[in-house]
Amino acid sequence: MIAKSIRMQQGSEGDKGGPGRGTSVITRTKPKTKKPSLYRVLLLNDDYTPMEFVVHILERFFQKNREEATRIMLHVHNHGVGECGVFTYEVAETKVTQVMDFAREHQHPLQCVMEKK
Repeated sequence: MIAKSIRMQQGSEGDKGGPGRGTSVITRTKPKTKKPSLYRVLLLNDDYTPMEFVVHILERFFQKNREEATRIMLHVHNHGVGECGVFTYEVAETKVTQVMDFAREHQHPLQCVMEKK
């Protein structure tokens, strides 16, 4: 922490520099901000969700272009899991909820989770 000191003279009323006069230090601290923790948002593979639906999810909720969305979808398909992006906790949580709700609305069992990076 960074500290700045200010010296002040103290004394009793009417005392003009006599005994009992002292010096004290007031310290002001400047708080140091900590970077927020980041979370990976992951899609999990299943045998029922269509590949095109996963591409649509990646385009709609993660702003991926068609090529990148297709690459991520194929990674999920071939490896069982794929990263959609890295976000702060609140953003990651919101994206997971949006994806899960959208998948349920369209009757797909797609799973989306988040993990601390």
